[in-house]
Amino acid sequence: MKIKVKSCSLAMSRLPTVRALEFFCGIGGLHTALTRSAVSDNATVVRAFDWDQSACAVYAANHGPGIVRRVDINSLTAEALESLNADLWLLSPACQPYTVLNPNAKGAADPRAQSFLRLMEEVLPALTERGAAPTRLLIENVAGFEASTTRTRVLDVLTKLGFATRELLLTPLQFSVPNSRLRYYLLASCASGAFRSSVYPPDRILRHIPGRAAIWEDTRASGASDTVGNWVRPLRDYLDRENAVTANTVPDRVLIKWGRLFDIVSPCATRTCCFTRGYTQLVERAGSILQENEELDVSTTKAPYSLLLTHVNRLPRHSINFC
Repeated sequence: MKIKVKSCSLAMSRLPTVRALEFFCGIGGLHTALTRSAVSDNATVVRAFDWDQSACAVYAANHGPGIVRRVDINSLTAEALESLNADLWLLSPACQPYTVLNPNAKGAADPRAQSFLRLMEEVLPALTERGAAPTRLLIENVAGFEASTTRTRVLDVLTKLGFATRELLLTPLQFSVPNSRLRYYLLASCASGAFRSSVYPPDRILRHIPGRAAIWEDTRASGASDTVGNWVRPLRDYLDRENAVTANTVPDRVLIKWGRLFDIVSPCATRTCCFTRGYTQLVERAGSILQENEELDVSTTKAPYSLLLTHVNRLPRHSINFC
């Protein structure tokens, strides 16, 4: 693979604004993050890509028509991307190949990992050859990705292309959001001196953003108190102000039989669990359930599961920063 490393740094000044491409875009979480960032006045997502039809429809509703394209990302070419003149890539590839919740996860051998690997190992170097590669990348995935061969292969490509990198494992709790979803992030930049630090070596995966977030450790496995600091906003700040939606109510028969397995939280809670695709279908490890009656302590009540409980998914559409 012939690589012109110098084109990476030369491209840094070619654009007056940040022009981003969003791959595996889903409903547009990284788009929203970009619009809320410090560079929001000087940044735009020029194109987003995903294969899921429903996700693309929600993306268009959230961010307007004309940006998102329903496409097989494995079919994207350097020629097509070059014309978009983007200097930032935002990527959220499939997490199923890497999740620690699946003991049979196949990592790079999973077919769902192939489009991401092709994008990084073939398309990105080809764009570098053309002097049209992005100068910055943000990759987001599930905790567990950091132990995968996919990560090793991606870092190898980025190093050969002249990118400096920084990896992080972060949870929303560190940023005052009441959710304990641990995620992996990889930042890559062609900027001279990017991520240099006399304190943190480049190969160390940080558990916080230096100067911006506290180091957080999950104490649940050790049996310690499951409380978090008073800097975390309560769940009620993210709930709809409307009355409970009847369709979201958990049936009493389900509560009585399986309620002991639910992760039950109240509006004053400062921690919730990660939602999975099994939410509303599974009773355990699928996501938190909201108990609207804050006066009742379900831990001491003999028959707490006949209470009116509602799913936490009554979040307004714009509360995307919680998800």
